[in-house]
Amino acid sequence: MTNQGYEGKRCPPSKNAGGKKLLGNVDNCASLEVRSALDETAAQRGSGGPRDQSKAPASSGSHWDDVKLRNMSVAQKYGNKKLPNALIVGVKKGGTRAVLEFIRIHPDVRALGTEPHFFDRNYDRGLDWYRGLMPRTLDSQITLEKTPSYFVTREAPRRISSMSHETKLIVVVCNPVTRAISDYTQTLSKKPDIPTFEDLAFKNRSLGLVDTSWNAIRIGMYILHLENWLQYFRLSQMHFVSGERLITDPAGEMGRVQDFLGLKRIITDKHFYFNRTKGFPCLKKPESSSQPRCLGKSKGRTHVQIDQEVIEQLQEFYRPFNIKFYETVGQDFKWD
Repeated sequence: MTNQGYEGKRCPPSKNAGGKKLLGNVDNCASLEVRSALDETAAQRGSGGPRDQSKAPASSGSHWDDVKLRNMSVAQKYGNKKLPNALIVGVKKGGTRAVLEFIRIHPDVRALGTEPHFFDRNYDRGLDWYRGLMPRTLDSQITLEKTPSYFVTREAPRRISSMSHETKLIVVVCNPVTRAISDYTQTLSKKPDIPTFEDLAFKNRSLGLVDTSWNAIRIGMYILHLENWLQYFRLSQMHFVSGERLITDPAGEMGRVQDFLGLKRIITDKHFYFNRTKGFPCLKKPESSSQPRCLGKSKGRTHVQIDQEVIEQLQEFYRPFNIKFYETVGQDFKWD
């Protein structure tokens, strides 16, 4: 990325000065450039007082866009590639892409845009390969990546724990019936000849026997997957985002995500507007762009129409799993 967002003093290039040396040597010209940008950012944030969003100036959105551009520019020049501090580990079709796109506008977050699938498909490539995929970050910034299939991969918690016991984990969940229908809708758009949703969801619909071997059904049995994660991580290291509230109150949900990550609440309701066509919140147009930022065409697509009786049968199937999940995480998502 070019350095258009940073207009500080230019320094002569140094062949031997690595990122750590630049950041650590206060007499070095490049280090002074980095420190100047960080000091300015810190001063503009204040000294850690209460997070009162009502006092934010009307222009704070564009201001933090500028800070984000500056931090990205400085990180690209002088930052290091680090293993992620936090992961969005699930769930598929729960709203993970939205959380990633929303949180990455924070100036203290740098996120990998693609899903690396390291802890499920590419683990044999090693941590050095994984680190090499990450964006460059400064010491003050969080490195983040998203791969929703981690949540349902049995080996993922152990592998992530072996990388770092202190990794913070974000899990975006939604009504498992809605999630299954969304999952099927996505698959149907790619493979129009697959069986009907009802045929895949049930072994015997008249008897109400749900086919838990079908991945679209099994993913929504959240408590079964969570129990595996709790063998390696404390519940306090996990934050559960409501996919439903992410649509109706994106600023509130993202405020809690920022709190969990130890970030100042910079992403607020000033950053969002509701796109009635997609039925989903979008990011308002930043100063540097001619268009607002919405998720891709595959997000917010109309779901396949499913018979109400089928929906009720699946709601009944999921109810005991949901209740156990609510009790474990201490949060009622009101899916029943």
